[in-house]
Amino acid sequence: MTSAVTITRHGGTGGGTAVAARARQVVKAYGSGETRVVALDNVDVDIARGEFTAIMGPSGSGKSTLMHCLAGLDTVSSGQIYLDDTEITGLKDKKLTQLRRDRIGFIFQAFNLLPTLSALENITLPMDIAGRKPDKGWLAQVVETVGLKDRLKHRPNQLSGGQQQRVAVARALAARPEIIFGDEPTGNLDSRAGAEVLGFLRRSVDELGQTIVMVTHDPVAASYADRVLYLADGRIVDEMFKPTADSVLDRMKDFDARGRTS
Repeated sequence: MTSAVTITRHGGTGGGTAVAARARQVVKAYGSGETRVVALDNVDVDIARGEFTAIMGPSGSGKSTLMHCLAGLDTVSSGQIYLDDTEITGLKDKKLTQLRRDRIGFIFQAFNLLPTLSALENITLPMDIAGRKPDKGWLAQVVETVGLKDRLKHRPNQLSGGQQQRVAVARALAARPEIIFGDEPTGNLDSRAGAEVLGFLRRSVDELGQTIVMVTHDPVAASYADRVLYLADGRIVDEMFKPTADSVLDRMKDFDARGRTS
C-alpha cells in the first residue's frame, strides 16, 4: 500500500512562494459504520500563488473531491481549508457563496454559457449578477490573452467548442479571482481545441499572474502545469515539478503497476 506524503509549500529560487490555498488534515468521508467510504484521508497540501497545479490520480482516488473541497463546493468531515488566510471550513452558506463569487473562478467540462447572450455578455455575467462593473483594462487584457477579440458579439451557437471554452476561461479570469479551479476543463474538446485552451490557461499564469488548480486524467494536459499532485486512495502520494507528458505518463504507469501488485 502506498504511504501518504505531506506536500508543503513549494519554494522557488526566492526561497518561499506565497500560498493561495491550503488544506490541513482534511478528511472527507461518506456514510458511517461498515458503509463508510473515505474519499480524502488526512490531506495536507499548499497551493502556490501564481502557479498552475494539476491534480491527477485513478478513478476514485479523490482528486475531484479534493478540488471541490478546496473550492468550497463541498464540505469536509474534518480538517481545515484556507483561501489565503481565510478559513472557509465552517463558513455559513451566505458567506461561502459570497466568497466563491468574489474570490474564486470555475471552469468545468460543460461550458455553462447562456445561449441568448453574446460572448462578451457571458464573460461579464458573474460581475453583472454581483452588481460589479468590470475593470475595462483588465477585461481587454483577458480577451486579448484568450484570443476572443473578434468573437465578442457572437452567441455560443456561433462559436466552436474550443471558442466556447475560451469564453468560459475568460469569464473565470475577468472577475480577477484569487484562484481558478478547473475540473477536466478540456474533457469535451478535441486535441487541437484542448491544446488551445490549455495554452491560454498557461498564458494566464505567465502573463496575468493567475493561480490555477486543474483536475485532469490527461498527461498532455498535466504537462502545461508547473506542478502535478498525484492522489491514490484519498491521499497525496507524490508530486512532480516541471512535468512533461512523457514523465507524467511514466509516473502514472508506475502507480498502475503498484496497484496491481499491492
